[in-house]
Amino acid sequence: QSTGLEFWQIWIESVPPTAELEPGKSIAFSVATSADLAKVTWRTSGPQNIFIQKMVDFFWNVGAPESEIDRLNDVGALINPVQIGSWIDMSAKDGMDGGWFFPVPMALSLCIEAADAGEPTAKLSEWAQRHGVEQCLSVGRDMGAAPPRQTEFRLALPGAGLSEQLDVALAAFAHFGFPAVPDGLLNVLKASTVPGLELSVITSSEGFVRLGIMQPTPTPAEISALCAAADASDEALMDFARRAMDADEPRPTFVEYQYLIPGYGYSVYKEGFGVVFWWDAGADNA
Repeated sequence: QSTGLEFWQIWIESVPPTAELEPGKSIAFSVATSADLAKVTWRTSGPQNIFIQKMVDFFWNVGAPESEIDRLNDVGALINPVQIGSWIDMSAKDGMDGGWFFPVPMALSLCIEAADAGEPTAKLSEWAQRHGVEQCLSVGRDMGAAPPRQTEFRLALPGAGLSEQLDVALAAFAHFGFPAVPDGLLNVLKASTVPGLELSVITSSEGFVRLGIMQPTPTPAEISALCAAADASDEALMDFARRAMDADEPRPTFVEYQYLIPGYGYSVYKEGFGVVFWWDAGADNA
């Protein structure tokens, strides 16, 4: 735990001070938690001009490979995002990881350049072309010391409503070779009436790593149902959210139905299907 706290402190110190923001600009924070709170992810993002050097310094300080720092600079030069950010996560089994992301809309064909070429990127392109998926909402990389390197894409799903968007998402599970989403989870998703589904895809040079369907603004009833399906306590989850977000009734911005390929949990992250809730943790404004 002391190592995890030290890692978090090094990361939070890499966030630029509010005094460096130009008028009208802000620094955003978000938190993602597994339903059972066994894994927590912190993210922050803001203007590229004040973030980039402190991010690079953070990755140097935690021992990220020089080749990955070069990749960050190369992809940054290719995409030239106005917003960039970093993330770290930790697990109850002492897992720790970190990386960078560009939370800006861009063509999927462009953000695929951030990934290591291989069968996963080819399949991703095939699926995207078949279903008219053209826009990437965010792209990022894992900066862990051990290969294979991982690239994460967050994609907007086309479709007139939730049903059409869900069909495109489930087609990705089939095309990429992932197991079918369990009925206990899928039934909650199908009963939702809120469109705006997104897909989270993590690839590596050796294969797909993780795939997730992101549903916006789950209701309290959906939160309870999903926690029950994940054998987790919704009361414990919401108590954590109230304290972490300093709010009486915090609502997740998304819930993610995700599958982590066995072997990529490295004995510290839960493999297989899981439920992750995403929360807006506020912003620092100029």
